[in-house]
Amino acid sequence: MIVVMKPQASEPSIHAVTKYIEENGLQIHLSRGEEVTIIGIVGDKSRLSTENLRVFKDVDRIIPVTESYKLANRKFHPAPTTVKVGNTSIGPGNLTIMAGPCAVETQEQLLCIAREVKAAGATILRGGAYKPRTSPYSFQGLEEEGLKYMQEAKAATGLSTICEVVSLEAIEAAGKYVDMIQIGARNMQNFILLKEAGQSGLPVLLKRGLCSTIDEWLNAAEYIIAEGNPNVVLCERGIRTYETATRNTLDLSAVPVLRERTHLPIIVDPSHSTGSYKYVGPMARAAVASDADGLMIEVHNDPAHALSDGPQSLNFAKFTALTEELKPFCHLMGRSFHEQ
Repeated sequence: MIVVMKPQASEPSIHAVTKYIEENGLQIHLSRGEEVTIIGIVGDKSRLSTENLRVFKDVDRIIPVTESYKLANRKFHPAPTTVKVGNTSIGPGNLTIMAGPCAVETQEQLLCIAREVKAAGATILRGGAYKPRTSPYSFQGLEEEGLKYMQEAKAATGLSTICEVVSLEAIEAAGKYVDMIQIGARNMQNFILLKEAGQSGLPVLLKRGLCSTIDEWLNAAEYIIAEGNPNVVLCERGIRTYETATRNTLDLSAVPVLRERTHLPIIVDPSHSTGSYKYVGPMARAAVASDADGLMIEVHNDPAHALSDGPQSLNFAKFTALTEELKPFCHLMGRSFHEQ
């Protein structure tokens, strides 16, 4: 439930309510607006008497929260969240572009791609050092060596960096080299990994699971936030349906639904969802028009010879053309490319 305080409620009144809640063994989440303060309550509400809460000075009303996720809920946190990632931020007012190869292959390759995507408008370099693949015989990534290349690319270009993690050991290694970690679709409900990501202190990009509902996705985010890490960004990357024309089905309706239900930033990945470079541009433009906070796009210097996901990767010319095409859509939505 949430307790809505009256406009301009005094600090002693707010303190009295929060103290009563905590004395009954529950946790609080304070959200302060310009006029109204909202106190979110997390825990077993049966311990509390709502009638007792109503008699506190400056309590306006008490609203039940039926959703199982609380800290990720917009009811608890009405204002949109901005997540700081290295030299840049993800949130309202700008369009954050994450771009780079699906997999880090060599030092030279990554530096080359980093320079090109930055010149075209990206502010975060993506690159996979740990690659959970469907086939055990596919390229699995360079692991910590790849993370070192990410760090070198940041030093050379100033781009912030993000890499997927698949284990506690990967999280610990990533924390030494990159600015943000990614929980991939296959691990969205790996609850132990979600808790470890929450405890890492690093910003987390949480991709939607292959067959997950929006509520399941938000509950996964709740695992991370509940560990004390509020810096979570959601990434829609397509879900599995009966359609086979694309790799997955990009659910752009998730963007407005999430905007209504959560305060967390929302990124769209048109590369993994479509599986083909031909469809990345149209879906990227549609994502911006749907009010996404950013895009994650796979870019490669030589897609035909990429070790992972070449068919969905844009070459440099196509990526540069796309970022130019996105500008009027950003203007339409009141956004701009975020500058470092």
